[in-house]
Amino acid sequence: MTEKTRSEVKLICQNKKARHDYELGERFEAGLVLTGTEVKSLRLGKANLTDAYARLQGGEAFLVGVHISPYPMAHFGNHDPLRKRKLLLRRQELKRLYGRVQEQGQSLIPLRLYFKDGRAKAELALARGKKNPDKRQSLKEAAARREMARAVREAVRR
Repeated sequence: MTEKTRSEVKLICQNKKARHDYELGERFEAGLVLTGTEVKSLRLGKANLTDAYARLQGGEAFLVGVHISPYPMAHFGNHDPLRKRKLLLRRQELKRLYGRVQEQGQSLIPLRLYFKDGRAKAELALARGKKNPDKRQSLKEAAARREMARAVREAVRR
């Protein structure tokens, strides 16, 4: 009897700023429809999610604002770095997302791009934007956690 092997996941890029700017809720995994040069560029790690978001249109989901650099070894037929890319989601997930995005302040934000079993995937999260006081509170909480961890380490050393 053979053991089921775990999925091989290779991180391409992640949106670190999303955790600071948004309150993250439910997460989804979606496949990406890409051209050949986009896949090759992603394998080199040439992507940026900083200003990216997902948009639902006509019963389909699209990733907007993701910058995938042109593949340097392609002489012609290279892709547009900022084109809209279709997301592959199940119909039930699309319906649920459409209902949630219609709520006030909810948006769909990509958190990271990665390869899973050789296929490009995007991790998306339903998010609500934070106000500036909320961001300051998050920074204070993170500083307090670091301070507590430091105190615990020092207590263990003694």
